[in-house]
Amino acid sequence: MAWTQAEVRELKEGRYMLIDNEPCKIISIQTSKPGKHGEAKARIDAVGIFNGNKTSVVYPVKHKVQVPIINKRTAQILSISGSEAQLMDLENYETFTITTEPGQQGLLPGQEVGYISAMGKRRLQTQQ
Repeated sequence: MAWTQAEVRELKEGRYMLIDNEPCKIISIQTSKPGKHGEAKARIDAVGIFNGNKTSVVYPVKHKVQVPIINKRTAQILSISGSEAQLMDLENYETFTITTEPGQQGLLPGQEVGYISAMGKRRLQTQQ
């Protein structure tokens, strides 16, 4: 299982949740007060960590959502061919290929980079 459960009221900005089976980073959360016959609701704005799509959802604060297990790891670049980089994980020495994004220039063989792994997908971390 690559996710756990949490109530919406436990979520915070900067954390992650699944929206339509896509791991998303939470940008903002606004909660409303409970109405006369209802309960408090939360509006969550998030960005997909693999596809970059912005989405918004509204849930009651007691609603349970899925929270993906995000692994942040380090790898060494073995080779670069076009838009693909072959990497080796520095903990378990697994080799794999990742498609690089257009804004990720300056990657060199032998360089150590961080990557994110979740829900069977991997992506290089963006340099900030």
